[in-house]
Order: sequence, then C-alpha cells, then structure tokens
Amino acid sequence: MKRLKAYFWPVVGLAAILVSVRALVHELRGLSLNEFLASFQAISLESWLLAIGSTLVAYAALAAYDRLALDHLGHRISLWFITLCSFTTYALSHNLGASVFSGAVVRYRAYRSKGLTPGEVGVLVAFCSFTFTLGTLMLSAIVLLLRPNIIERFSEFLPIEMSLTTGCLILALIALYVLGSLVGMRPLRTRWFQLHYPRPSIVLRQLIIAPVELLGAAGIIYFALPEAGNPGYVVILGIFLASFSAALLSHAPGGIGVLEFVFIAALPEMDPADVLAALAIFRLLYLLVPFVMALVVILVFEHSRFLAERGAKEP
Repeated sequence: MKRLKAYFWPVVGLAAILVSVRALVHELRGLSLNEFLASFQAISLESWLLAIGSTLVAYAALAAYDRLALDHLGHRISLWFITLCSFTTYALSHNLGASVFSGAVVRYRAYRSKGLTPGEVGVLVAFCSFTFTLGTLMLSAIVLLLRPNIIERFSEFLPIEMSLTTGCLILALIALYVLGSLVGMRPLRTRWFQLHYPRPSIVLRQLIIAPVELLGAAGIIYFALPEAGNPGYVVILGIFLASFSAALLSHAPGGIGVLEFVFIAALPEMDPADVLAALAIFRLLYLLVPFVMALVVILVFEHSRFLAERGAKEP
C-alpha cells in the first residue's frame, strides 16, 4: 500500500499530461514552429515589462500568504526569511506538481529551523492552501457575475443562468466563512495540534492577498497577448482560474499540456500561435526562472545548515 501511495500522484500527473498533450496536438493541428516564433517575437518590450511587473506582484502576494499564516499562528519571523521560504516553496511546487506535498517538505525544513512544531507547520501549509482556494473561489464568483457568458467557453450545454447561480452561491459561502470569524468560532483541538478560527483581521487580509496573487499571475498572460481578438482582462482572468486550477488538480508537473489545452480551447477567437506564445512567457516568468532561482536558494540554505550542524558537533 505504501508503494501504491508513493506512485499514485505521479501516475495521475503523467496520465493528465498524456491526455492533455494529445488533445492539445489536435487543437494545434496545422500550427507551424515558424508561426509560433513569429508570435513570440512580435511581443513588444512594453508587454514584456508589464508581464514582469505582474510576476513580481504575484510572488510578493505569495510571500504574504506565509506571513499571514505565521501571524495566525502567533509567530514572528523576519520578512526576508519568509519571502525566501515562500518564493522557494511556490517556485518548486508549481513546477513539480502535487503542490501541497512538495510545498510541505520545503516549509518543514525551513520553519522547523525557526522553532515551529511539526503540527504548526502542518497548519501553516493548510492555511496557505486554503487562502489560495479562497482567492480562487472569490475571483471565480466575481468573473461569473461580471461575465456570465464565459461559461459557454467551457461547455455549450451549460446555461448562462448557471453562472449567476454559482457565483452567488460561492459568495454566500465566503460570507459564511467571514461570519464565522466575526462570531468567534471555537477552536478545533486534536491530539497533535489546535486549529483556531482566523481572527477577522486575518480573514480580511486573506480576502485581499489571495486575489492579488491571482490577478498578477493572470496579468502575465493578458499583457503578453495581442490586442487583436483579445476578449479583455476579466475573461482572461476567468480562463486562467479554470486552467490553472485544472493544472494543479491534475498534479502534472508544471501543469504541462493541461494549462495550454484549456486556454487555447477557451479562446477560439484568437490565433493559437499568439496564445501559445503568451503561455510560453507565463511559463518562463512564473515557472522556469523562479524554479532555477529556488534551486540556488535551497543549495545555499542546506549548505549553511550543514556547516552549522557540523560546527555544533565539533568540540
């Protein structure tokens, strides 16, 4: 059973990649490499700068995830350490897949060195994952209410009224979460840790920080797309939320194939070469460059830990 559990998510991720890539090849039939390169080279310097700015906004908000979770737990750690830890965590998890597990390993090593217990690290990981989910749901509800016809991009059989109903339902559930904080729900106590309901000030910051990260990430793709046929930022945001969520749920490393397939299928009015070029920039700025930088951070951290542990053992 342990071996099956160890291989389960990698197999799921591989299956998602194969299915998505096959569907993507069908969508991109007739597209040549020259067309893709032409679209990539046509992206202006201004668009590059705006996409880079959006990347910085997204990763700054991700650092705030950890800071918020630590405030909830009552720990004070330097902002520099939190920023490096958060950056490394998300840069790795976004590329490796199974983000909850890979993120937990990095955070465990880092925050245990700062005195957090295993139970507290577990709460921190769960809190950050919930904050991301909360932001995704809130923005999805807003998009569904502002652009109810966006649902037709994913299925022609779903009525537009379903967008309005779903959006209102999601916002109602978020309102209940906020209400639980205002009335002061009792903490959940287990044998290993206590799970306290977030304070109203924490919940308010969750509702601000999580959307900012997603708005920044979606902005990378929006600014990289050409104006011709562009349906607007709100629609791009809605497609991004759907595609990025599908990529995470697939557990495919970096959401390879999944992200591209959903995006291209949901933007039939745009040239697939232009969409693919924008997604290539997203992968470069949001995934690949941070991934390389994260590996450097891990090497430096582990080397410093090794030297510190060796120095402690020496008489």
